[in-house]
Amino acid sequence: MSSGFHPFKGKVSRHFGDNLAPDDTYLIYHDVRLTKLDMDSIRNDWFTDNAIAFWEEYLEHERLKAYPQANISLLRPSMSFMLMSTPNPLTLKDVLPNFSATTHIFLPINDCQNVEQVEGGSHWSLLLVSILDGVAFHYDSMSPSNDTHARKVAKNMGQLLGKPLQFINMDDAPQQENGSDCGVFVCLIMQHLLLRRLLKVDAKEKVSMSMAGRGVNATHGRKQMLKIIDGFRKEGERRRSTSPSHKDHSKSKSPPRIGDENETANVKT
Repeated sequence: MSSGFHPFKGKVSRHFGDNLAPDDTYLIYHDVRLTKLDMDSIRNDWFTDNAIAFWEEYLEHERLKAYPQANISLLRPSMSFMLMSTPNPLTLKDVLPNFSATTHIFLPINDCQNVEQVEGGSHWSLLLVSILDGVAFHYDSMSPSNDTHARKVAKNMGQLLGKPLQFINMDDAPQQENGSDCGVFVCLIMQHLLLRRLLKVDAKEKVSMSMAGRGVNATHGRKQMLKIIDGFRKEGERRRSTSPSHKDHSKSKSPPRIGDENETANVKT
């Protein structure tokens, strides 16, 4: 869903491959292939699944990696969608991570009703499952838009974990002011809860999951994400230019890659 809001015009927009076709690859970052369409969504539109998946990859590889003792899982939008759509959550055990040692799980929630259309829907919200407490906290920037979908995911996750989860809708979640910022809110709230709450205390300590008094600057968040992606793209181009496997770098059309070669080798370009 797009509101037509364009916070970045002129000089900024020209730095992000405006000559690319929508499905052209802008950057491969570990397991995520960001396209021109994904970049446009981060710049001024409703976030694609890939945009949110990139942010989760970024938090895992650049931030969470510094806390090797943490057992926190960031499920991708596709996994959350499977949890919402399945009639039997137990059938997903082989495709989802092993949660036996996990303390918390972040899940982006989408309101898509069509099980054949993963990229559907018009609203994102965030579910944070505390396995330690047996609670599923729901943060909806247009509350109560995704209440039904989040409750279904929480119920199915409870079945998968073998313990019922108490569902708590966080009434103090920051609320968006337009129809396109929900994905940005999900990413920034996820970042805050992960970095400023869960990783700041011992796993056994109680920590408040309230967002009371915490605002979300969506425009700044979009700029932050674009700056990070552009930095990775430049780093990918630098690595490619110094790679002995590329004799003619100026004519190379392969997209910049960031991540272990074994990880990115299987990413479709």
